[in-house]
Amino acid sequence: MANKKRKNGEGTVRLRKDGRWEGRIVVGYADNGNPRTKSVLAKTKTECLEKLEALKEQCGRTSDKLKPDMPFGDWIDFWYQNFSKPKIRLTTQLSYEGRIYTHIIPEIGKIPLNKLTQNDLQQFYARLKKGGRKRFVEQYGEGLSDRMVRSCHTTCRTALEKAVVEGLITNNPAIGCRLPPKKAKEMQVLTQAEILRFLTRAKEEGYYEMFLLELTTGMRRGEIIGLKWRDLNLQTGELRITRQVVKTGSSKEIFVPKTKSSVRTILLPPDMVELLAELKKQTKGEWMFPSPVKEGEPRNPTAVYHRFQLILERSHCKKIRFHDLRHTFATMALENGMDIKTLSAMIGHISSETTLNIYSHITDTMQQQAAVRIDREIGGTNAEMPEPPPPKVSAEPSHENATETVFEPYKPKIRKSGTGCVTMINDHLYEGRFTPRVNGKRISKNVYAKTREECEEKLAELIKTMKAEIAEMKKQAKNA
Repeated sequence: MANKKRKNGEGTVRLRKDGRWEGRIVVGYADNGNPRTKSVLAKTKTECLEKLEALKEQCGRTSDKLKPDMPFGDWIDFWYQNFSKPKIRLTTQLSYEGRIYTHIIPEIGKIPLNKLTQNDLQQFYARLKKGGRKRFVEQYGEGLSDRMVRSCHTTCRTALEKAVVEGLITNNPAIGCRLPPKKAKEMQVLTQAEILRFLTRAKEEGYYEMFLLELTTGMRRGEIIGLKWRDLNLQTGELRITRQVVKTGSSKEIFVPKTKSSVRTILLPPDMVELLAELKKQTKGEWMFPSPVKEGEPRNPTAVYHRFQLILERSHCKKIRFHDLRHTFATMALENGMDIKTLSAMIGHISSETTLNIYSHITDTMQQQAAVRIDREIGGTNAEMPEPPPPKVSAEPSHENATETVFEPYKPKIRKSGTGCVTMINDHLYEGRFTPRVNGKRISKNVYAKTREECEEKLAELIKTMKAEIAEMKKQAKNA
């Protein structure tokens, strides 16, 4: 006769080969997610059950905490802290915590776990899409992006799937929910003319070697920032990629790349090696691209991104993501005959299939061109060779015609004392700051706008107001 299955949290009881009974319960989880257990031994099953109950009392009775009718918020918190968090890196933890504690628990956390329905989840996703944003509402609108809604769903579905495995619920209500369509981010690449202008401007900014290396190798932003001089063999041109610098909140952390394929060795062109050899003579410390602010540290990923956007703007190039430089390299490599297997290994994809899926618009044309070549050679035809699709361009005005022949690098204006400063925070936000000295102390005030021009106007108004206030304060102090 089969043994009756014990409920979740009651522990396990078994008869050992030596004739004794063993009772075992889970008392917690290790950092890697594996369960930590404690056990008791007895001569009879009854005595073993009694000892097991005493052990549960001593360890806090986990079964009292995990029940089918517990609030979903308590369960998803338990799932995250014990099953998910130990296995993921810090940056991913921050993403999970933002979804769980900012959106999921406040919205549906009070619903009992075994009462949570697909309709509850569907309405939750609809609220997120319509008005779920908590921050930067003025810049991005009240609703969350489709990607964020899908991420919240994935977190709920995974937590609920674990609840099914643990025997707390019988089925997963998240399965079958209707979600916003999954949209790939628009890929944009720089044209040859834009690359030349971009690198010309990068040289003026002191970023030439970094961005030329990026366009030569297609590394991720964190990987190129994380390079050390010991990773480069100047004799063979081999460059070893073993770490990446990642932004975590207001600071930065150094991690090993997530996948084995991301840890790789690539071979640099001789000209690039010579350029880096000259750069090494001018650079102090172990980092290939050290921070200009903090000695002995790599550059900040956010600072590099802001400088990248500024260089694009000053070189009259369309606005793209840093990751699009990687796409630019891959596109040029494919169009110049590099095979998929080599490209996949060079840019650190898990498999060639990933590379094929991302760059199918290029590889499809390559296949068509190969078919035409075969037709010409074997069939003796004069078939027309298909051209690769033109790169996608943004809706912003193009500067191609005006700057194709002569490009003059941007010369930044030197701001006069007392006019404040303007900083690009992200793609959609500029910050203006004015910091006058009043009675020996610095007082700082900020304004924000979506464009640099609007920010300059707001800053001018702020300066005018603050100067009037300061003058009035000095007048009152003098009369007193």
